[in-house]
Amino acid sequence: MADDVFPHRTARLTLRFHESRDHDDLLRVYRRDDVARYLLEEPWTDEQTSERLAKRITRRTLFDEPHALSLIIEDEQGRYAGDLALWLTDVEHGQAEVGWVLDPGHAGHGYATEAASALLKLAFTRLDVHRVKAEMDARNAASAALARRLGFRLEGHMIEDLYCKGEYTDTFVFGMLARDLPPS
Repeated sequence: MADDVFPHRTARLTLRFHESRDHDDLLRVYRRDDVARYLLEEPWTDEQTSERLAKRITRRTLFDEPHALSLIIEDEQGRYAGDLALWLTDVEHGQAEVGWVLDPGHAGHGYATEAASALLKLAFTRLDVHRVKAEMDARNAASAALARRLGFRLEGHMIEDLYCKGEYTDTFVFGMLARDLPPS
């Protein structure tokens, strides 16, 4: 199977690859303190946004290098609502990790659930993924709730396992197999 499934449309959203036109939307969201709080990076600058976007533009396949997908979530009006990433951590055995960031201005509409659910279904049915994990800062209650809604099971709570931004933080590790997907 090839990962030529993008852009992918859900009932309300479009999942598509990053493009150079996404710079301003990424900067607007990733420069926010409330978004960066639970990420490994500080809020982005204009220069960092350009560098990170250039890397994301190349992440278009799980089957060849870089074995990663970086996707924009667009709402019904074609506006940036957030982004998703899926990358293989073990290419030979189909082990992947997923991550998500939602534009706070689009919170509360179920977009993250709809988009991540679609990506997970594609990962298991079209992209030859066997297992997906999601790791997150344990203080990020919204992200943990999303993982549970998607059908992930909590597999670990690491205590102060990461020193980031001047403090030790806990990490939640969630896991999912195809059989864990909620029925469509």
